Amino acid sequence: MTDTVLVEDVMSTPIETIAPDATVRTAAEQMRAHDINGLFVPGAQAGIVTTTDVVAVVADSDDPETVVVGDVMTSPVERVKTDTELNEAAAMMINFGIKHLPVMDDHGDYVGMVSSTDTTTEFA
Repeated sequence: MTDTVLVEDVMSTPIETIAPDATVRTAAEQMRAHDINGLFVPGAQAGIVTTTDVVAVVADSDDPETVVVGDVMTSPVERVKTDTELNEAAAMMINFGIKHLPVMDDHGDYVGMVSSTDTTTEFA
């Protein structure tokens, strides 16, 4: 029998963030620089912007230099705690049709991000 794997064991940390008023181009550059597929957007209405959102902007012939993250991000977001079992996080991603979950600590602070890639890597 294998040990239980928790979200905190595989999450990306620190969590990479971007402001809601940043351009989609800036988001794309930041994702490429960090080799990630999603950025957390902190604030009263927290969200996530992903490579899928960037592709949608380009595919819709919108200008990534003028469209802002807050206009294309997913919000509100599902989230998990650091002590959530990874298989539960994976099931949430499947059930909600998402690929990223922000991770919160016991104080309610966002401390990382777990992705479908993390779950696939762990369970492969």
